[in-house]
Amino acid sequence: MTEVESRGPFRRFLSDYGLILVAGVALAAAGVAVGLFLLGDEALVRSLLDRYGLLALFAILILEGAMLLYFAPSEALVPAGVALLASSTVEVAVVILVAVAGATVGQFALFTFAKRGGREYLLSKPWFRVSEDRLDRFDRWFDRWGPLVVPVSNALLFTRGMLTVPAGLAEMEDWQFVVLSALGSLVFQTWLALVALGLLGRL
Repeated sequence: MTEVESRGPFRRFLSDYGLILVAGVALAAAGVAVGLFLLGDEALVRSLLDRYGLLALFAILILEGAMLLYFAPSEALVPAGVALLASSTVEVAVVILVAVAGATVGQFALFTFAKRGGREYLLSKPWFRVSEDRLDRFDRWFDRWGPLVVPVSNALLFTRGMLTVPAGLAEMEDWQFVVLSALGSLVFQTWLALVALGLLGRL
């Protein structure tokens, strides 16, 4: 009997879905506000967003950072946050910083899973939807360019978060990953916010 088979059903469930469960609980805390914004009374929605809006943004960006956000394009999150939650330069900066913090927390969670669990562990999990071929390609990127590829990939469309797992598998230092991941996310979220401000006519 393998180590995984020897675990009880509850521990196997936590092993397979623990990351989703943690992110889901965080998202649920702000889900009412987001749901009411889409379906409910506008005055009540704006009141809830004033109180819980940044929490909603933070929770959703945790999912995005952990590569669990398959139901909405991550590129729309900060522009939506700027449109709904920010009416001044300071508030735009806060939206950006909250987005960076959420994405970094999510990426660090995935990085930690990769560092402690290993490659085969991640590939065996139903929530990890990166194919082995794609993971091989990103491993080669990390092998070639080293840690500096983490912020670069985080600052670009289509490659965000893709170097998180190779960095974990390479046992990169935790503090170094957090700093470089946050730096790349800061660049990415800032230019998204600037695009949103341009579209809203505030630039």
